[in-house]
Amino acid sequence: MRFNRRSMFRAGAATVLALSTPQIMTRAALAAASPRSEVANSGFHRFMFGEFEITVILDGMRTFDGPHPTFGADRNADEVESLMKENFLPSDRMVGQFNPVLVNTGNDLILFDTGNGPEGREFGTGQLASRVAASGYALSDVTIVAISHLHADHINGLMEGNRPAFSQARYVVGRAEWDFWTSADVSGTPAAMHATAILRKVLPLREKMSFIGADVSIVPGVTSMAAAGHTPGHMAFLLESAGRNLLLTGDTANHFVASLQKPDWEVSFDMDKGVAASSRRRIFGMLATEKIPFIGYHMPHPSAGYVEPFGTGFRFVPVSYQFLI
Repeated sequence: MRFNRRSMFRAGAATVLALSTPQIMTRAALAAASPRSEVANSGFHRFMFGEFEITVILDGMRTFDGPHPTFGADRNADEVESLMKENFLPSDRMVGQFNPVLVNTGNDLILFDTGNGPEGREFGTGQLASRVAASGYALSDVTIVAISHLHADHINGLMEGNRPAFSQARYVVGRAEWDFWTSADVSGTPAAMHATAILRKVLPLREKMSFIGADVSIVPGVTSMAAAGHTPGHMAFLLESAGRNLLLTGDTANHFVASLQKPDWEVSFDMDKGVAASSRRRIFGMLATEKIPFIGYHMPHPSAGYVEPFGTGFRFVPVSYQFLI
C-alpha cells in the first residue's frame, strides 16, 4: 500500500472526525458511571545505603489543626501562617506523618521506633505491621527494636494485644529516658498520658531491654547520639556503612518547615523547649556542614533528605536519586 500526502491528509481528517465526538462522549459516560478509585502508595520506601538496606515504613498519616500554636506558640499566629504560605502550605491545617525505619545490616534487622500500634488504626495510622509484611519481612524477623524515646506514637506498636509484636527481638532504650518515665515524679503531670502507654507497652518487655547512653554502638555501624529536649532522654542514631553516614533524627524536628527554618520556635511537644532548640541547632548544623543525609520520623514520607543553611535556620531538601546510584 502506498501513501501520498493527499491520502494521508484524507485519512487523518477521517480519523479526527471519527474520534472527536464519539470518544469524548464515551469518556464522559465512563467518567459519570465509574467512581474514581482510591489511590494509595505501597506504604514503604527502600534503598541501599552502603551495605545497609534501609526501609522507611509509613505507619500512617493524621490531619491536625495548626501548625500554630503547636509550632511557634511563642510567636504571633500571623507569623506562623505567613511562614506556611511562603512554603506553599495551608496555614490552618497540617498532616502529621509517622515513619519508623527498618535497617537490615546483613547480620541484624533493626527497627527504629514502632508507630502508633493498634490504637491508631481508627485514625489511619498503626499500619506498621501490614506494611512491614508488604515490604517482604515478618515482624518475627526483627532482631532489635531501638526506641528514640518513649512517646506513645513511637512505642504503641511494641505490643499486639497482650503479646509482643516482635517475638524474636531484644530492645534498646535510653537509660535517661527510662529513668524519667518510670519515676514517680511523672504521676499527675501532663506527661502521664505517655506513662500510661509505657505501662502497657514497654514494662512487659523489661527483661529483654538494654539501657544505653549516648555514643554507644548497638551493633557495628549503628551508634546512639544525644538529642535531648523533646524528651529528657531522646536519642538519634547514626548509621555508618561503606564510608557513608545517615542520621536517624527521631523527633529532633517535628515539622519539615517550622522546625527547620525556625529551629528556635517553641514546639508544644518538646518537654524542655530551650534544650530541644539547642539540640536542633547542633544536630542540623552538623548535618548541613558535613552534608550528611537524615531520616526524620515526622518528615514527609519517604522522610529522607538533607538540610542546607537558610536564613537563620535550615531548609529541608528531599532526596531524589542520590541513594540509587
